[in-house]
Amino acid sequence: MKKLVMALALLSVAGTALAAGKPCEELKGEIAAKLDAKGVSGYSLEIVDKGSAMGGKVVGTCEGGTKEIVYKRG
Repeated sequence: MKKLVMALALLSVAGTALAAGKPCEELKGEIAAKLDAKGVSGYSLEIVDKGSAMGGKVVGTCEGGTKEIVYKRG
């Protein structure tokens, strides 16, 4: 669990700072690949409008900061 929290924190910082201009589907795929490589399972990633992330953790922004990628367990 500690590794998962650390991975999400790093993804959040990297996703927000470095990938703000990326297409959402591309960034979502990169985040999913990183989570899968770390052995994380039972999660979903959803692309939502900025500010409408409910019930999850924002792990990246895309399309010039207008959209967010939200991580949810289960």
